[in-house]
Amino acid sequence: MKIEQIYTGCIAHAAYYVENKGEAAIFDPLREVQPYIDRAKKDNAKIKYVFETHFHADFVSGHLDLAQKEGAKIVYGPTAKPCFDALVAEDNQLFKVGDYTIKVLHTPGHTLESTTYLLIDENGKEHGIISGDTLFIGDVGRPDLAQHVIADLTQDKLARMLFHSLRNKIMPLSDDLIVYPNHGAGSACGKMMSKETTDTLGNQKKTNYALRPDMTEDEFVNELLNGLTTPPAYFPKNVLMNIQGYESLDTIMHRGKIALSLDDFEKLSANKDILLLDTRRAEDFAKGFIPNSINIGLESNFAMWVGELIDNIKQKILLITYPGKVEESIIRLSRVGYDYV
Repeated sequence: MKIEQIYTGCIAHAAYYVENKGEAAIFDPLREVQPYIDRAKKDNAKIKYVFETHFHADFVSGHLDLAQKEGAKIVYGPTAKPCFDALVAEDNQLFKVGDYTIKVLHTPGHTLESTTYLLIDENGKEHGIISGDTLFIGDVGRPDLAQHVIADLTQDKLARMLFHSLRNKIMPLSDDLIVYPNHGAGSACGKMMSKETTDTLGNQKKTNYALRPDMTEDEFVNELLNGLTTPPAYFPKNVLMNIQGYESLDTIMHRGKIALSLDDFEKLSANKDILLLDTRRAEDFAKGFIPNSINIGLESNFAMWVGELIDNIKQKILLITYPGKVEESIIRLSRVGYDYV
């Protein structure tokens, strides 16, 4: 089966590209959608669907831009309530991508709408599952994020939903299926993810603590909730952007790439409502910097640190960076919803 994992290490994120007979689907795309469009063009394929496993918290998805640019249909699992045109699928609903079949498995627990997509090849053989944040390699999704967005939800309620989703929808599947999760080690969406980004379901049944067949529901809840750290503060804000919508990255890029004259920069930098963000390496920042600027270097987990250190997601930002790094800086800020450069 033709499936490609497109992995972005700095936010430990995996999107997926599936193509057959000139039709393609993208699963959980990042904000910058051109690489997915270019990949489909390489196969002379048309992007037919954008499948979302859930409303993401750790990044802003590219679903809206892909739909607008490619005419693709956005698909969510049951109970999702997006504020834009999208198809909210039913449990066990089938979708065709060429001769491939995508089967919707509603697996609530990480969030209420969390959905796993079962991939079935042209011969009717089940190949794998795109599991989103329901099942990781070595871990499962934390059940405390949706409670920050939806009233009356608790992490205990969600953990119990996840227990039943795993036992009733995932574990009965064949051991030879490939698990394709949304994240790997380094993501804050779980607590002990493997550095590996795919595995067989059979091996996960043997090695993943959350899939032990003899676990009781209470044991599962206790083990899952034990050791959870406080989620990053920007997570609920990203969820709302993914539900409500956002500006096109093209608009953000056009606005953000406008270089300022020295006079204009000095006037704006004196405004206490504007943040000066220097994305150079720390050792270069230490040698000399513009007064009142803060340094978050592009190397390593840039977006995560931005989300932790800049409280206001609508903060106006004056960007200071190396020549040739302006576009990358704006894209990586926009991945977590900081759009006002």
